[in-house]
Amino acid sequence: MTGNRKLAQNEQSMEILNRCAGSSNIVTISRVKGGLKEEIVRQALDLIQTRHPRLNSCIVGTLDSLRFDLGAIKIPLRVVSKQSSEQWQEVVLEELNQPIGSDKCLLRTVLITFPDEKLNYLLTTLHHAISDGLSAVQLHSEILTFCQKIVDGEREEKISSLHPLPDIQELMPKSMQGKIAAIKGILLLLRFKLILSLHRPETLKFEKYVPTKSRRCNMVQKKLNKKITAQLIELCRKERTTVQGALCAAMMLAVAREIRSKNQANLRLSCSSSVDLRKRFKPEVNRENLGILASAITTLHNIDTNTYFWDLARDVRQQIKVRLVSEDIFNIVLMSKKIYESLLSRPNEAPVTVCVTNIGRIDIPSDYGLFQLEEISFVPAQAVFGGVFGAAITTFQGTMILNFIFSEPSISKEKIETLVKDAISCIVDTCNTENILDLTRVS
Repeated sequence: MTGNRKLAQNEQSMEILNRCAGSSNIVTISRVKGGLKEEIVRQALDLIQTRHPRLNSCIVGTLDSLRFDLGAIKIPLRVVSKQSSEQWQEVVLEELNQPIGSDKCLLRTVLITFPDEKLNYLLTTLHHAISDGLSAVQLHSEILTFCQKIVDGEREEKISSLHPLPDIQELMPKSMQGKIAAIKGILLLLRFKLILSLHRPETLKFEKYVPTKSRRCNMVQKKLNKKITAQLIELCRKERTTVQGALCAAMMLAVAREIRSKNQANLRLSCSSSVDLRKRFKPEVNRENLGILASAITTLHNIDTNTYFWDLARDVRQQIKVRLVSEDIFNIVLMSKKIYESLLSRPNEAPVTVCVTNIGRIDIPSDYGLFQLEEISFVPAQAVFGGVFGAAITTFQGTMILNFIFSEPSISKEKIETLVKDAISCIVDTCNTENILDLTRVS
């Protein structure tokens, strides 16, 4: 079974961004101790390509007739030598801002080496049409597992290939099938447009306007050490909210401090939260299956100078909870192409105030024989959407990694660093701890 088929609406959206708006990539970053070698990674990638049918696909056709078609080239592997272990981020930014040649392949890989031969960074750049944060991270575990087997001399006689996923609509409840789903989607867009016109959420102002293709995605990485991460999780339980709610609250409060004028008591903000759909399908889809199996929920909030952090976090949680049991999470996916086309037609407007994608605790091994996975995180490209304060968050081995992403030059790195500092300080101060925040120095 080749999996050749027409792209679903959400997949089409990502290819439109890839062709017309700079890039639509997910870059996953692993810090590996043990000295990966090019020839080992090469063999592992060949096995991965055998296992995942979508990695043998490319995207062909015009924008109004896009299809997955068998015929991808061998997964590209680039080896980059750096002198300092802190220079990995330079390569990440290159990958984020380089579109994927989707007519040839949907994945490329970089192995970053250093004079210390026992340390490497492994980067994969996946087309967003075939992956989300969860499956991108899972893919790294599979690659390292194959590396371990190759080094140990365990040859795989036959690699079992996964079945390619169908159009995402076929995985949805029957109530979201057929023509009735299209009607529901249109009604959702009309309703949400009305709500936004009444709420009119504020966003960060553009510092500079440039055409979409001239924008670049940049990032600032921070870490919360094990102690503060554990304390944040425990406090969220006690306060009857979620880590997602707390992270959204901290970032919105940081933006509120930035944009509030002297005489402005109340601010209306919006926050987009990514939602995993795998468990909402019947049967449930395993995270090993590559695919964009996520939706987004936009919550709306009123923030004044007396807004209590935990109240805001609970408000985020409650709005998400209500929307999760509605069909909105499916309607958004089915209408995604129209949504993105609308956003691209208004390139100088920020779609939301804050955007948070948090895949939570990563349940993959750290031990792969000679290789130790020390850190793993991911970054979705966000060059096209200016004015958004975004973050992609993972928790691995008890440490939370926050990759804050933004579009330059609509927002400067200096402003983002101020926002990041305020958001992190908000979390730490709320936890009422001192001297336990371990921040990564970013070049």
